[in-house]
Amino acid sequence: MEKQDVVKVLTELRKEKKRKFAQTAELIINLKNFDIKKQSVNLVVNVPHKVKDRRICAFLNKKSDFVDTITKAEFDKYKDKREMKRLIKKYDFFIAVAPLMPAVAMSFGKVLGPAGKMPSPQLGILPSEDEKPIKDLLAIINKIIKIKSKEASLKISIGKEGLKDEEIAENAITVYKAVFNALPRQKENLKSVLIKFTMTKSIKIPL
Repeated sequence: MEKQDVVKVLTELRKEKKRKFAQTAELIINLKNFDIKKQSVNLVVNVPHKVKDRRICAFLNKKSDFVDTITKAEFDKYKDKREMKRLIKKYDFFIAVAPLMPAVAMSFGKVLGPAGKMPSPQLGILPSEDEKPIKDLLAIINKIIKIKSKEASLKISIGKEGLKDEEIAENAITVYKAVFNALPRQKENLKSVLIKFTMTKSIKIPL
């Protein structure tokens, strides 16, 4: 998949009717010869450009000026199931300072784990509560894409329409390469790749 081909498709899509909201660019990767029950794609991809501003909450010892915070002293509040449900719905990602992880796992693990939102060593553990590591991690999270195959067609959000076409294309290519390399038979598992905005048609990208 070449960058110029993706840009050409995006240029064509932008000719469609403008909407009153910021549409999302979606990459659609259709698979073949892929048994969804026996095989899977489960990735966290770090793309070059921001996908969206994600709602992030941190488990820290003290309140932060840079991210919504739940301190250890507030953990007991979330023994209430309604409070826990509100928390899970409110945030896309959770991060935590390393020394607090055992307490986080004990208090929130049974809910955050199944929701796929538990802070992990791969993405979400802070070495300290200093300004720089918090800001660095927030920037990374806004550029990551989680991909998990639930059907033979992967529909992946790769950025808002406010990004330049070249930036969306670079995100698309990064995601495509990651998925391609994760497929057991690679090219033999690829049926087609398309791109669209939320309310537009889908256009096929040459491979």
